[in-house]
Amino acid sequence: MSFVDKAKHKAEELKGHGKEQAGKANDDPQLTAEGKADQTSGKTKQAGEHLKDAAKDIKDGFTK
Repeated sequence: MSFVDKAKHKAEELKGHGKEQAGKANDDPQLTAEGKADQTSGKTKQAGEHLKDAAKDIKDGFTK
């Protein structure tokens, strides 16, 4: 996984955290839910990239 992808996914997660906190502070359930969704999306993308990295490492282990 490239550094740029890692940064994008982490930024999405952090943006979601900010939205969630703003929603809680302003008693806005929709913004809170959007924030949680953004966090979940960012974390899911990060997990997918980690799986790709692991698969590549396994493949490289067999080809060496």
